[in-house]
Amino acid sequence: QVQLVESGGGLVQTGDSLRLSCTTSGRAFKTYVMGWFRQAPGKERDFVAAISYSGATTSYADSVKGRFTIARDNAKNTVYLQMNSLKPEDTAVYYCAAEPRLLKLGARPDEYTYWGQGAQVTVSS
Repeated sequence: QVQLVESGGGLVQTGDSLRLSCTTSGRAFKTYVMGWFRQAPGKERDFVAAISYSGATTSYADSVKGRFTIARDNAKNTVYLQMNSLKPEDTAVYYCAAEPRLLKLGARPDEYTYWGQGAQVTVSS
C-alpha cells in the first residue's frame, strides 16, 4: 500500500505564492507518474498538473499554465507544486496522486490509484 501525505496548504492573499509537498511511502516512487488535482466545494475534482517518472516531462491544466510548476525529487520520494500569482479561483482542496502503471501523464482522476488526504488552499481577494 502506498501512502501519500500532502503539506504546505494555507490561507494566502491574491498574488501570493505557496508550495505544496507530497511525500510518499515505499521504494518505488521513481516508477510512479505523479499528479496534482484540486476540488472546490460543490465541484468535481479537476486536473492541475502531472509529471513523469524522471521529471523530464510535465503537463498542466490551461488554468494554471505559466503560474504553477510541478517538480519531483526521487531521492526524497517527494513531488512539489509551486503555485505563484495565486487567484481566488485557485481556492480548493489540493490532492496529490500516484500511479505505478501509467504510460502517459494522466489527466483524469480515475487514472490514478493512490491518493493523499488533501491540503486546503484558500486565496483571499
